[in-house]
Amino acid sequence: VQVVTESGGGSVQAGGSLRLSCTASGLVFDDYAMGWFRQAPGKEREGVSCISRTTTYQTYTDSVKGRFTISRDDAKNTVYLEMNSLKPEDTAIYYCAAGRDVYCSVSWRRLPDYNYWGQGTQVTVSS
Repeated sequence: VQVVTESGGGSVQAGGSLRLSCTASGLVFDDYAMGWFRQAPGKEREGVSCISRTTTYQTYTDSVKGRFTISRDDAKNTVYLEMNSLKPEDTAIYYCAAGRDVYCSVSWRRLPDYNYWGQGTQVTVSS
């Protein structure tokens, strides 16, 4: 059974930092591109970042560029999202997803292209 689990969410003040982790099991982790998405109340789920299978390519949505950093450790089957200079508008549930046929340089924001999703972790940023 394939399982994807996020952790590391919490409540911080604006300007603070959090590091999200996502661990996958039951799959060959380095066969998958990994994406982070988020969903704020009343809004659609949106792509935040994507990292390719070989870590050679990372991409970010414009609103987090320069503040968030995605990385992966294939030996630990884990992908990370380091979030700095957090803003109230970053408040959302953050989801991790694994996509076998996702290419971060192309259409990485398409939700149906991802094979496995985690349950999400809440991030709340107060002003």
